[in-house]
Amino acid sequence: MTIKIVLADDHGILRAGLQILLAAQADLTVVGEAANGRMAVQEVIRLQPDIAVLDIAMPELNGIEATRRIHEAWPATQVIILSMHASRDHVYHALQAGARGYILKEAAADELTEAIHTVYAGRRYLSAKVTDELLDDYLQQRAPAEKDDVLAQLSSREREVLQLVVEGQSSVTIAETLSLSPKTVDSYRSRLRQKLGFADLPSLVRFAIQQGIIAVE
Repeated sequence: MTIKIVLADDHGILRAGLQILLAAQADLTVVGEAANGRMAVQEVIRLQPDIAVLDIAMPELNGIEATRRIHEAWPATQVIILSMHASRDHVYHALQAGARGYILKEAAADELTEAIHTVYAGRRYLSAKVTDELLDDYLQQRAPAEKDDVLAQLSSREREVLQLVVEGQSSVTIAETLSLSPKTVDSYRSRLRQKLGFADLPSLVRFAIQQGIIAVE
């Protein structure tokens, strides 16, 4: 049986490298690619693959938000997150969004095919550096304190607007992307500043980087 895969990463060279890696496996087929999170969601819904491999930091819609959208729209597709971050918060947010695998980019060449087969078989796969013991301990301690997780208190739309804001897009551009009015986007901007407690854009950007919403290139 062939396992169908969609690859999503904003770096074309990385996508090409991963495609070559997967093509070496007779039972793996890349059926689609995406350069940002929004496109990744669209391709998953259109192609209905078995597995979606998503970069955690992508333009327009990050990998965690894209995972959440995929999990809601087409739960049959299992998501594996690719990330440079091994922190507990990044892993927790990815799994909370519905990801079944979490791989560090530095280990992707060695672990991706195994991760795909593991997740396809219905099991969770975590990069070797993200140990099961560490994860289980974190989930037990962190879940009761979710009310203190600022990001979790934002709605899906608020997180979506936040990413576009910190990417430097204007209210008019955001409004066109999300099919909203510029006035509504301005209201979201104001609400985000109030909820997060940041008065300026640089503070929002730092917060977004810390949370893995955007990456420092």
